[in-house]
Amino acid sequence: MIQQASQSDQFKEQMQGSLFSETKNSNPIKVDKNNHVYRSGDERETVYFIEKGQIKLVTASSEGKECMLAIHGPGDVFGELCLSGLGGRLETATAMEDSFLKEIPCVKFLDRLAKDSLLEGFIKYLAVRVADQQQVIANLVTVDSEQRLGTTLLQIAKKFGKKDPRSIRIEVKISHDELGTMVGTTRPRISVFMQRFRNLDLIEYNTEHHLIIKEKKLTAYLASIL
Repeated sequence: MIQQASQSDQFKEQMQGSLFSETKNSNPIKVDKNNHVYRSGDERETVYFIEKGQIKLVTASSEGKECMLAIHGPGDVFGELCLSGLGGRLETATAMEDSFLKEIPCVKFLDRLAKDSLLEGFIKYLAVRVADQQQVIANLVTVDSEQRLGTTLLQIAKKFGKKDPRSIRIEVKISHDELGTMVGTTRPRISVFMQRFRNLDLIEYNTEHHLIIKEKKLTAYLASIL
């Protein structure tokens, strides 16, 4: 699993360099906080590359219940499901803060990867993303809400956090409502679990209101309640 993650990170760096080259002469698109990049059903066949900011991908049921699929940050690509040929977007992409994106038509995106001999790596990269989504689905069925929240916090910390010797600092702002859509539970339950984690000294907030994750302590706690 560690080797798989390392290979995925290495490919991501290669893809970033390739897409920087492809978009160096194009102006970035600014998407203000809480504005949509695209909505579910949008048929525009473009892939997006994040220069700055955070984007969340959310899908909703016919009853209006939302599920957050992912949060993407600088260097990430999203919207690649347009390559499937299924038609309209299946999710809505929304800026969590003021963000700057490069928009790449699907054809140019694939041509660039082919030119830089990255198509095979891209397939493996997508396979890892699919495996991650399958794990999320499995957790929704087999793991209770508190464990899902703890696991989600560790995943966010790994992707967006800044390490110090004893903990990981998360500077991206994620509300309890947003955590609820990621974990599959209500905001009040998220608040209860977060307070429990604070009481157990598994997390804390610093003076800048950044969330601090005590990685080793939280990991040990989650293992103890399995």
